[in-house]
Amino acid sequence: MADLDTPRSAYPITRMRRMRRDDFSRRLMRETTLTPNDLIWPVFVLEGQGQRESVPSMPGVERLSIDLLIEAAREAHQLGIPVMALFPVTPMEVKSLDAREAFNPDGLAQRAVRALKEAVPELGVMTDVALDPFTTHGQDGLIDEAGYVMNDETVDVLVRQAVSHAEAGADIVAPSDMMDGRIGAVRAALEAAGHIHTRIMAYSAKYASSYYGPFRDAVGSAANLGTGNKYTYQMDPANSNEAIHEVALDLAEGADMVMVKPGMPYLDIVRRIKDQFGAPTFVYHVSGEYAMLKAASMNGWLNEKAVVLEAMVSMKRAGADGILTYYAKDIARWLAE
Repeated sequence: MADLDTPRSAYPITRMRRMRRDDFSRRLMRETTLTPNDLIWPVFVLEGQGQRESVPSMPGVERLSIDLLIEAAREAHQLGIPVMALFPVTPMEVKSLDAREAFNPDGLAQRAVRALKEAVPELGVMTDVALDPFTTHGQDGLIDEAGYVMNDETVDVLVRQAVSHAEAGADIVAPSDMMDGRIGAVRAALEAAGHIHTRIMAYSAKYASSYYGPFRDAVGSAANLGTGNKYTYQMDPANSNEAIHEVALDLAEGADMVMVKPGMPYLDIVRRIKDQFGAPTFVYHVSGEYAMLKAASMNGWLNEKAVVLEAMVSMKRAGADGILTYYAKDIARWLAE
């Protein structure tokens, strides 16, 4: 193949538009493709039976009780989506300073995993390993008297949470907390417990972003967090080299996959990671990104299908092997048309 720097013949010998003229030739030279295999569908699960709640800041997204979640999982599987990611909506009465509900074997997330693996065993199930849904203050870890999130004490709880998810049948555990050393600790605990096939999706480059607001509303942690922030453990949006360091550490500690979060504002990070490590690299099209596209589309300012598919292709083009997006089911349907 000719080197990209090889000089081309000048116009009119070379007409770049020739290959753009017809649909067949555009398809022949298309460099990036998007399929349902590239999608992970995040879902919010809540207690009860027959419960369905809309998320006001994310039109089209719902919190579902486990029985309705199973119906949704069957549909996702039929659409060809390979993985569902679970995010529990924890009742206020079981939240605590020590986040003990996170590793309750009969907790909401654990029960949801068991139900999904029994009902749709071929569908991959990924669980969030973080403590913000379970703490009374909305932080991703245990805090000291000054309100600082303690690293090692938090890791101890995250390990118990991850093992409880694996024991329930989770295929992938996804630490999203950004504590130092948690990937190595989780991997060692999984190995010791015999869960040698449980995969780890490390949120290695998770930024302290302003795009997470609707998600915090959806899981019920926004009110607990209040005016607090997560700057002492999530990454500064201004940094790029730091992300490379974080990914290197997580891979060395046993991560099977790495995640960049958020998505489109951080595609330079995705490209750097993929180029440097070549490891399975994923991107999270977060709640704020979803909400912006949805709101603009509902107002008639954008063509929803066109802009969403363009956003997904841009993430694939940047080097993402897969995309976690609330649009997953819509995208799978659009691709089937």
